[in-house]
Amino acid sequence: MSHCHLINGAKPFAHSPGRLNHTLQTLAAAHLEKAGLTVSQTVIDDGYDVDQEIQAIQKAEIVIYQFPGWWMGTPWPLKKYMDEVFTQAHGIFYANDGRSRHDPSKHYGSGGLLHGKRFMVSTTWNAPLEAFEDKAQFFNGGGIDAVLFPFYRAHAFLGMERLPTFLATDVMKNPDVDRLKDAYRQHLNRVILSP
Repeated sequence: MSHCHLINGAKPFAHSPGRLNHTLQTLAAAHLEKAGLTVSQTVIDDGYDVDQEIQAIQKAEIVIYQFPGWWMGTPWPLKKYMDEVFTQAHGIFYANDGRSRHDPSKHYGSGGLLHGKRFMVSTTWNAPLEAFEDKAQFFNGGGIDAVLFPFYRAHAFLGMERLPTFLATDVMKNPDVDRLKDAYRQHLNRVILSP
């Protein structure tokens, strides 16, 4: 039986209360448990213990991050979480940066110790899908993968494999929560439950 650790990086802030991210994390937990997986959860804004988070990530085969896009990246509490948890896990999540003066064949970023673990992102953005996919629009056609590249590479540094991202777009100006929930269930079925 697989174990998933879900990490909610949303934070109520200004005009964004974080309800959709909470809804999607709750949906994922229930859907995965119904399918027979075990699930643990962290809501960063509720507080966390660094050592317990290290243990939770060690236990999980899959880590799922849920967060809104803030200023073209993750909310600052999620970045703080990663800085604290990943750094404290030196020797557990990664041995070193992979380089060695004695072995020039080693490459930067190859010192991760979490091989065999996978991670997935579910992220909500006010931007419409076209802003990500159309080369003439804001993200120049790079898609969510280009926008989240540094986040992905932080996990590759640990040796983790990335699963396809779930992207919820236009969530403030044109929200359709029922459609998003259905799409997320289908994504979880395809990416986590089917392989």
